[in-house]
Amino acid sequence: MVGGGVLQESFNISGLRDVVPGLFTLCDNSSESLEKWRRDLFLLLDELEGEALDRLASDISGQSRRVGLCASILRTVFSTHSEEKTGFSVVEALFDIVREVNRKDLQPAFYAELIFLFKGVCGSKIEYAAVIKDDHGENYLQGRQAALLRSRQLDVMVRRVESFMSRYSDGLKAEAVARRHLRRERIKKYFGISDAQWHDWSWQIQHIVQDSDTLLKLVDLKVDEVEAVARARCHHLPFGVTPHYLSLMDDEDLEARRDAAVRAQVLPPPEYVEQVVNSRCEQGDFSGLDFMLEEDTSPIDLITRRYPSICIFKPFNTCPQICVYCQRNWEIEDAMAADALASPKKIEAAVRWIAEHPAIREVLITGGDPLAMNDDSFERILGMVAAIPTVERIRIGTRTLVTMPMRITDRLAAFLGGLRRPGQREIAVVTHIEHTYELTPEVAVAVDRLRRQGIGVYNQLVYTFFVSRRFEAAFLRRRLRQIGIDPYYTFNTKGKEETAGYRVPIARLLQEQTEEARLSPGIERTDEAVFNVPGQGKGYIRSTRQRHMIGLAADGSRIYEFFPWEDGIVRVAPAPYVARDVPILDYLERLAAIGENVEDYQSIWCYY
Repeated sequence: MVGGGVLQESFNISGLRDVVPGLFTLCDNSSESLEKWRRDLFLLLDELEGEALDRLASDISGQSRRVGLCASILRTVFSTHSEEKTGFSVVEALFDIVREVNRKDLQPAFYAELIFLFKGVCGSKIEYAAVIKDDHGENYLQGRQAALLRSRQLDVMVRRVESFMSRYSDGLKAEAVARRHLRRERIKKYFGISDAQWHDWSWQIQHIVQDSDTLLKLVDLKVDEVEAVARARCHHLPFGVTPHYLSLMDDEDLEARRDAAVRAQVLPPPEYVEQVVNSRCEQGDFSGLDFMLEEDTSPIDLITRRYPSICIFKPFNTCPQICVYCQRNWEIEDAMAADALASPKKIEAAVRWIAEHPAIREVLITGGDPLAMNDDSFERILGMVAAIPTVERIRIGTRTLVTMPMRITDRLAAFLGGLRRPGQREIAVVTHIEHTYELTPEVAVAVDRLRRQGIGVYNQLVYTFFVSRRFEAAFLRRRLRQIGIDPYYTFNTKGKEETAGYRVPIARLLQEQTEEARLSPGIERTDEAVFNVPGQGKGYIRSTRQRHMIGLAADGSRIYEFFPWEDGIVRVAPAPYVARDVPILDYLERLAAIGENVEDYQSIWCYY
């Protein structure tokens, strides 16, 4: 098990020597130059790859493809281009290793990456417990016999998938609904309100919980959760939780992790608070936390434009609830800040700008959460956008479906439906649901209310550590489809320092999309895995045209180069972006710490 002594200790010099002993016989002269060593490494790679491909000439398992892939990655990692881009030399690290120079900076995760890459080049079969056990046997059948065997194998696959999905909490199940009813009654009693008031979205907004003292009276918290919220508020960090969302948290057994994803959404970890507080002290404001460099793509106040035919319009700069890892929480003053609505002058100028750019056919209205505006303001602004004849689609980015689903009233749904013009103008709602435990019957009713008006509803999942267990995301997509929400994007968690505890290696997302999403019916797996490139926009993770691995850091982090979406479209595209990932070994150790069997994840090393 990762995290245990045996496997941990195998990721060291001894483990590397066992896999590629020839590496340690290359350097027989302590004065040999680094560049000669680099050339010798490339020759060794050629030799290892050639031997492996000859041995695997009749291979049908796909092992030979991995030989070429790993050899290609190592050639890139050993290049001077990699060193210039990453600021770290793997070649020099290996040079020091074979000469027995003490390199305390090299972590077990660094050795783990090299061991698995060299195993790949050598054609070694990486042994790991298959998540889906599917033994085709040696006898290849044909016709109906083959079809019956294949059907039995597919049944086995489904049962294995179901065994994973059954582990995860589902907010639509009867026991969860009953548990939430008791939670809701406790909160209603505290506020002294009726059921009708609870279901009034304006009451929810007026009673957002923003301090640790009130929070403690409404939900059981761990000591570090209380302290982190108190410190965040002391330093005026944006924070807020709706009463409805508080009812989704559990009181009993705080270590059970059933509501871990729910809590992780809104309760800032201590390390996050420290990072943001320190950044604010250094910068004097939150501007240093603009990870996506949105100011560089804002041609006018309230507008962001990264792509040719779509723009983002942000008239309302707050939310009823603040997500810890939010892309824009650096520019949000607080939950439901009083001055969040932009002035009529700025709104009119932004709408006029959109009208003056007929290339823009789609407008994403977000913020902040536009559905936190009152009906009159929301209807006025959307009406202005809908009046632009060149706008063919209006998209509304909102998390209210899960933070306060009662916001989707008959009036709101009817208004949005009234803006539709079949064949001329589409209206869509894009929400952000992280986990099946966030789902409630109220969410299902809200979605149905929108769809009955012809409004498409889509989901964007942020792939954080708290939703990254085997088949956890696949289970969410399945349940979303059952209530009428289409999977849209799965976002790799942004590489912001303050949210390091939320990050997951890109390899895990590639593994999930390849091994897990593929086992779901097509309409459930339709979302696209993306990495948001600062200042540029979405890069498709599954496309090697948009990203490739170029290096390793001493701590075992893979380093990727992301190419702008304009690459190959325009003559001079923006410069590629270099991103440092989460060490895979560190991620596996975190999984082991919460009780996961990491043998189920071992194929993660095969995704680059």
